[in-house]
Order: sequence, then structure tokens, then C-alpha cells
Amino acid sequence: MRVLVVDDSEVVRSRLAEMLSVVEGVEVVGEAVDAVEALELQARMQPDTLILDIRMPGGNGIDVLQEVKRSYPGTSVIILTNYPYDQIRSACNRLGADYFFDKSSEFEKIPQALLVLRNNRETQARDRGEISGQTPESG
Repeated sequence: MRVLVVDDSEVVRSRLAEMLSVVEGVEVVGEAVDAVEALELQARMQPDTLILDIRMPGGNGIDVLQEVKRSYPGTSVIILTNYPYDQIRSACNRLGADYFFDKSSEFEKIPQALLVLRNNRETQARDRGEISGQTPESG
């Protein structure tokens, strides 16, 4: 699973990259510091998943989430924020966020969420016959 990390904090991006470097089947393919760079890298790299902050320079994560889900509906999005307010969580869920985590208390949940997303993606591909092995028709 190819992951793009979007956060204006170098500390957060580094911590995520380090944490995810040991997760089997997960590769951080890029890092963005603002909304504009996030959308540019999304278009160029076409990652499977974005880990996305809400507040950052050049726009906000909610706008990025909306654009990514509109233009790349197969891309999973994990929101990671210091602003875990109900109205923000609801807006992100409504726009298609796959997960919504509070940076201060749920940071360590990201590897497991990525594994769930990866397994779901593999199951869907297998169901469509895109992964070798048994297909629904041959089973």
C-alpha cells in the first residue's frame, strides 16, 4: 500500500514515516507540507492512501479530502488532527474519510488502520479477479 503523508509538521511527518517503515506492505511514497503540494503529489504519485492533517498552510485538509474523494474515489483517507471536534469529524465522515484520528490520543492506531485498509483493498481486488488465485467464479 502506497501512502502519502500530508502534515505541515516535520516532527509528525518524520514520526509517521518511521512508524510506518516497519509495517509490512506499507510504503510512504511522499510527504507534503500544505494543501497545494498534497494535491500535486496525489495527482503525480496516485497513492492508495493519504494520511491528512486538517489545518495547514495553503488550504485545509477538508478541502483536500473533498477533492481527493471526488477525483480519486478509490483513494483511502485517514484524517489525523489536533482538532477532533464533533462537527469536523462529521464533515470528514460525510466527505468520505475512512478514519478520523486525534493526534494526541490515537496516533498509534494508524498502522492498524492501514493494515485494515490494505486487507480490504486486497479482498476487493481478489473479488474482481485482479489478484491471482481463486476467483469467485472458480471457487
